Amino acid sequence: MLVRMARAFRVCLFILGALAIAPATAQPVNPDVSAYLAARQQFDAQLAAYWNSIAEKRRVRNAKRRNGEPVVLQDYVLTQPPVYAGPPRPPGVPSPVPEGPAPMRKFIPEIDDLLKAAKAEFNFMPDMASEAEFKRIYAKTAVAAGLTRDQAVRIYSFETGGNGTYDVQAGLTTPRRPGAKAISPAIGYNQLLNTNSVGLLAGHGEHFVDALNKKTSGLNGDAKTRMQWKIAVLQRMIAYSRTVPNAWAEHDNLAFTPGGLAIHSMVLDRDMGPLLQVQKLLNSILFARSKGYKTPLTASELAMMNLTGDGNGYDIVSMPSAMRDHVPTSNFFQQGGYERNSVAIRNNVVSSLLAATDAKMDRASKEPGARELAAAF
Repeated sequence: MLVRMARAFRVCLFILGALAIAPATAQPVNPDVSAYLAARQQFDAQLAAYWNSIAEKRRVRNAKRRNGEPVVLQDYVLTQPPVYAGPPRPPGVPSPVPEGPAPMRKFIPEIDDLLKAAKAEFNFMPDMASEAEFKRIYAKTAVAAGLTRDQAVRIYSFETGGNGTYDVQAGLTTPRRPGAKAISPAIGYNQLLNTNSVGLLAGHGEHFVDALNKKTSGLNGDAKTRMQWKIAVLQRMIAYSRTVPNAWAEHDNLAFTPGGLAIHSMVLDRDMGPLLQVQKLLNSILFARSKGYKTPLTASELAMMNLTGDGNGYDIVSMPSAMRDHVPTSNFFQQGGYERNSVAIRNNVVSSLLAATDAKMDRASKEPGARELAAAF
């Protein structure tokens, strides 16, 4: 209710602002302005109705699944999002206010920020590895978790373009373009967000501690001392990750604090990085199994769960093939996320999105980095 009131208030401000371009004297309103405002108002109403129907259909599908009822084609919105086709915005008319509450813009931390936070908050620096060594550890960890080489290599290829290093950050490709800036805190072979890192420690902290303890048993001297220190730091990070409720929004807020940035630095560590990256993929596989989906996930299906979240991803992978040509990809996104995702917009039905994902995986799997990772298996 408050969101709808806020939207209505902003629309009123937009219209008042547009009308304010006319002089205070009693002059007629420009007919081009009137036509544009009327068209925009009609379009905005259509757009709001469309995304409300997306949310309502999603609630229906979730309820059906909880009750063990089959989901059918009519449980999805089968039309594409409306596109504005009215008169152009006249000069001097302010741009329409975006729908929904304006998100607070957070700074995008880069690796230097993570390392500084780790040092300041936990007196910790990740134990870096060579790229070849990290790939070997990652492959060993993936196999132990039950992931296949095909899944791991193709996900890596999709997320990094087939040449990403273990410390590659979204927007900072290899080789880095002059003046390039990070576009997201996502780092690594599976492009983990800082929010993912916080959530993984909160949810699987004991598993990670056990894994490092097992490594400790085979070490001696300084190497054993360093590992024991790493475990102590990890336990403090786990405790910090659990200072908020176990929910995405809470983890997201914590992820941008100095302690949250320090936690994200663990994705760079030779021991913890592979564990975090693999656990994220394994969680998606286990989620699908928990819903009764026993068929092994293809790499592109696993990518959908990584891209849209486990709930929406499961909605995609469990969909019968005959329905995939008819269901728009908008069904699996929030409005803002969809409008920022050019791939989902271009490939606007499920079958096309899966095919585009497979095609990118096919191309990128031929790159040197992908071949090196495949060889590590």
